[in-house]
Amino acid sequence: MRNRIKTGVALVLTAIMLFPIYWMINVSFTRDTDMRADPPHLFPWNGTLEGYRAVLDQQMPYLGTSLVVGLGTVVLTLLIAAPAGFALAKLRPRGGGALNFVLLIAQMIPGIIMAMGFYAIYLRAGVLNTVPGLILADSTIAVPFGVLIFTAFMSGIPDELINAALIDGASKWRTFVSVILPVSRNAVVTVSLFAFLWAWSDFVFATTLDGGGDHQPITLGIYHYIGNNNQQWNAIMATAVVASIPATLLLILAQRYVAAGVTAGAVKD
Repeated sequence: MRNRIKTGVALVLTAIMLFPIYWMINVSFTRDTDMRADPPHLFPWNGTLEGYRAVLDQQMPYLGTSLVVGLGTVVLTLLIAAPAGFALAKLRPRGGGALNFVLLIAQMIPGIIMAMGFYAIYLRAGVLNTVPGLILADSTIAVPFGVLIFTAFMSGIPDELINAALIDGASKWRTFVSVILPVSRNAVVTVSLFAFLWAWSDFVFATTLDGGGDHQPITLGIYHYIGNNNQQWNAIMATAVVASIPATLLLILAQRYVAAGVTAGAVKD
């Protein structure tokens, strides 16, 4: 009986948490004339695909830009975070502990403060309203997290594995590329996933650093539907549904790698 009560409570709480997602899908099929119905329709009986037509007609360039920014952020994050994590975990440079502390502090800085700093720098450098500038800004959120994950994961790799590669004549860089990275797959997937999701869902950097650019991400594409006198809610929700699909698929496919990557280093032998 106790287990049934716990299961029932869990189901209710899950339904409450998932209801906003259902409502987003429901509104994406709702006609404008039914949007302010009282009481609201819990199911789009007279549904429409106008919102999804708007996505196909107007939002594909924004989705393409978000994909480029997301993948670019992943690549730049891995290029910086993976070698840095290896150095902190295995080469143990002087000041490594202080650097780890700085990385923790960096993750506590509000995004809007960083965005304003980037705005002043980008304005002088001439990279405001550019995709590379947005990739660089998004990477500043992902790199500290990535370094900490790689450091924790690579600390658990046996030193004997590295010593064997060095004895065979491999350089430290060759050891990192050919030995460490292949066995750090879980960490690579974890960092890549979070970096992509942060870049994909970013709004603060996008609106501050790329608000007037020719190539804007999907978060700004959704924002363009919202005005003082016009809110195209079915188009907004349809765009949100479509934009959620890549993130959902990535989370489903990578969940087991993420679980292993995030918990790496939590337990020491």
